[in-house]
Amino acid sequence: QHYLDNFWPDLKAAHELFDSIVQARRERESESQENHGKEYPEHLPVEVLEAGIKSGRYLQGALNVNKHRAQLEAFVRLQGVGSKDTG
Repeated sequence: QHYLDNFWPDLKAAHELFDSIVQARRERESESQENHGKEYPEHLPVEVLEAGIKSGRYLQGALNVNKHRAQLEAFVRLQGVGSKDTG
C-alpha cells in the first residue's frame, strides 16, 4: 500500500487490485480461524469418524496419489494391512 501511494498514486487499477488482494486474504484468514486453522472444513465430526472406525463402518488409512496422474490414479493403504484399496 505504501509503495502504491508514494509511487503510483494515480494508478487506479493497481489500487483496486491491491484492495481486492487484501480483502481476499482477510476472508481466507477468517475462514481459517473458523475452521480452527485447517485449510478445509471437515465433512463429518471427529466423534462420528472415530465411532465409525471402531465399529468397522469406516476404514482408516493413508491416501497415496500419483503425482503424475493425480486426477486419475490414487489408492488408500489401510493401516495395518498390506493390501491396496483403489479409489
